[in-house]
Amino acid sequence: MRRATCALLAGLCLGVSVSAGAAGDAASARRGLKIVDQWCKLCHSIEGRETNPDRAPTFAQVAERKGRTRKYFRMFLEQDHFPMPTYRLFEHEKRDVVAFLLWLQSE
Repeated sequence: MRRATCALLAGLCLGVSVSAGAAGDAASARRGLKIVDQWCKLCHSIEGRETNPDRAPTFAQVAERKGRTRKYFRMFLEQDHFPMPTYRLFEHEKRDVVAFLLWLQSE
């Protein structure tokens, strides 16, 4: 993983609140980061701003778009999005990817 991605993981680990819910959200977001790093990094960078028109927006750019809610991300992951490759994630993986995207919004 790149250094910035490792920094994101460290931030997720260090930013965990003492509440059980926040700890669960952070753990889910960490798993989501691992999923997007495995399946999506050929087209999407994790952080920063993508300026190359031949690449997809970064996950940070996706997360910051207006109207991107938990419901939106869940619906998005249920549909095919060409020209994106179609990945069939398990339900728990989809929840983790959504948790990661929501975590990016809070940064």
